[in-house]
Amino acid sequence: MRLRRALALSAVVAPLVLGAVPASAAAPTGLAATSVLTTGGAGGTPVAPGDVLSAPLAAGARATFYSSATSTTGVTCAVSQFTARAVTNPAAPGTATESLTGQTFSSCTSNVTGVTSVKSLTVDHLPYAISVADTPGNPVTITAGTAGAVQATAVLNSWFGTLTCSYQLSGAFTGAADNANHTLSFSNAHFAKSGGSGLCPADGYFSATYGPVTDTTQPGSPLVHVN
Repeated sequence: MRLRRALALSAVVAPLVLGAVPASAAAPTGLAATSVLTTGGAGGTPVAPGDVLSAPLAAGARATFYSSATSTTGVTCAVSQFTARAVTNPAAPGTATESLTGQTFSSCTSNVTGVTSVKSLTVDHLPYAISVADTPGNPVTITAGTAGAVQATAVLNSWFGTLTCSYQLSGAFTGAADNANHTLSFSNAHFAKSGGSGLCPADGYFSATYGPVTDTTQPGSPLVHVN
């Protein structure tokens, strides 16, 4: 008799106990998705569309614009600044997009025979489109915007007077983001002469490493991480 009563009581109590457990405790929800670009490290605060991302040349780096992929003849700049605006920042895995709004160069010199100094080196037709993917290697790609082709113009003082040399991107302008040092690197992006003096070299190969990349819109300009 006692056994029957115990079994009957458990049959009534068990559903009541189980029904009292919240659904969230019975089935934990998944973690929130991480955005492609964050500040504060991996899985940190998402970079908001509209935020300004900026980077100088990495410590000890130079921006170079050489006449061939294996040459060391051309223009070298000790100071350069890379500035972009975040456009989209989806959940990882994915591809974030940015708009390159500024890329400046100064303290430039040249070792080209006949060139006495570099008057200016400018990037034309801004803004450009940037994509940052979180696939292996964190590839970064720059493409032309609505203002025109990706183009750079060098104005050089020479034995023969002032030379203006314009170059447009030939092929892909690709680089890579590095989370270890929060840098953005480009190597031998090929530009072909598109206008200017006949004394200008026919080609230019651009290389530079920028970093650290920071979100200057946020307090303290935190470092940017690719997840």
